[in-house]
Amino acid sequence: MIAARPNVLFLGVANACRSQMAEALLRLHATTRFQAYSAGLHPKAIHPLTHQVMRELNIDTTRQRSKPITEFLGRMSIRHTVMICTWNDTDCPRVYPFALDVTRWFFDDPTAFVGSEHERIQMFRRVRDEINERVQHWLNELAPIQLSMSG
Repeated sequence: MIAARPNVLFLGVANACRSQMAEALLRLHATTRFQAYSAGLHPKAIHPLTHQVMRELNIDTTRQRSKPITEFLGRMSIRHTVMICTWNDTDCPRVYPFALDVTRWFFDDPTAFVGSEHERIQMFRRVRDEINERVQHWLNELAPIQLSMSG
């Protein structure tokens, strides 16, 4: 019998950029290991530059949508919850009930960055690349744990 893939929820404030990127990147790197989701406390439409910079990595996020946290609370088992926010974000989620593992990742919010169009795209790319690196690092950290749990 094949075990179900554990659910991972990336939770942010707006679910318009960073948590969407993390969801797509986890799917890219570990689609056979995890089921990836994202949500927000106060969801807003996905920022167009989010789609643009993800397309640069050949990742299509146009089918993703911004979702409220209520879409997941009490409706599915969440193995890992990753809160994504800035260091000084007062709206950053603090707790996700019933998750076995809760982590906080801090990244600048590119949607709040003010600058020229070129500077804004560069900010989105930088944050995308930081999230990509963090997702891969996190997967490498989990590998020994998953192996010991399956053995």
